[in-house]
Amino acid sequence: MTAWAMLGRQLRHPTGWTGRVVGHLMRRINAGPNRLAIDALRLAPGDTVLELGFGPGHGIALAAARVAPAVVHGIDQSAVMMAHARRRNRRDIAAGRVHLHLGRFTALPLATASVDKVLAVNVAYFWSEPGAVLGEVRRVLRPHGVMAVYVTDADAMRRWPFAEAETHRLFDANGLRALMIAGGFAADGIAIRAVPLPGGMTGLVGLARR
Repeated sequence: MTAWAMLGRQLRHPTGWTGRVVGHLMRRINAGPNRLAIDALRLAPGDTVLELGFGPGHGIALAAARVAPAVVHGIDQSAVMMAHARRRNRRDIAAGRVHLHLGRFTALPLATASVDKVLAVNVAYFWSEPGAVLGEVRRVLRPHGVMAVYVTDADAMRRWPFAEAETHRLFDANGLRALMIAGGFAADGIAIRAVPLPGGMTGLVGLARR
């Protein structure tokens, strides 16, 4: 296995010492996309939020600051990322404003219609069962709740040798829209926005309303 393939697998599911290093890399890479997606959600005090794949917890911290005193939930499959995120958000966790869960996106540990906004930044590439993931998202979203999905555009991702077919599913704007429709969101409730990134790359922010 090449070093690039190993990096792709670690981005999908960080483990061990390498996963800890990848967590620090994620914090830098996702800083801009986290802000873009959170801004698109128009978070407000009182919104209950869920983040899928919180990684090192930067997005959780940003969301918690905007929606206080409401609760931010996060779920991730990586114990390494759980440790990162707990350290970063320890004060909000102690205050009961952040709840982090270790588990699968296809079985969310939340009640039906319990969340106002859902955030998913740079994780849709890794969903092996996207229909099941988005079905669970729709279950936990309240009526008129909104999900924001950020991905880097497929043309930009193809520049990176770690984004192999074994670990990454790539999206253009049409592909992201199709993902959301296949997940049960109505086409007229979906909006996809292209955003410029450093280095001439493009990011995509998809919003889907329940």
